[in-house]
Amino acid sequence: MIAVLPEKDIENIRSAFLENGLEYTESSGMVTAKSGNEILGRCLFYLDKDFMEILKLFPEDDLLIADGVLRSTIHIACERFVMNITYSEKANSRIFKTLGFIKDETKRTLNPDKLFVGCACDNKNQP
Repeated sequence: MIAVLPEKDIENIRSAFLENGLEYTESSGMVTAKSGNEILGRCLFYLDKDFMEILKLFPEDDLLIADGVLRSTIHIACERFVMNITYSEKANSRIFKTLGFIKDETKRTLNPDKLFVGCACDNKNQP
């Protein structure tokens, strides 16, 4: 069974940020998809009271896992009434575009309303 959950262990979050060359701050967060002890995907992000920035989303080659991890991450922001969600210029925008979450490519904003419609990966080939 696959579980997609926010990471609670601060040391795991800090370690993932450092492994990916990202600065860990008190705003750092992570959602992890696991099957047993196997990590299938992750999303690293910053979240404060007004803003979420997605820094890294993987895997980039498995749309179903990436979609689930991204949806879970955006859900965390929405639970806190944060609707201003962007992705870092270092993040691979192709995955967000393929999944249909980009609201404005120039501003790198994502559309949280996409949570309420189907997965863009339905009936599509992997990127």
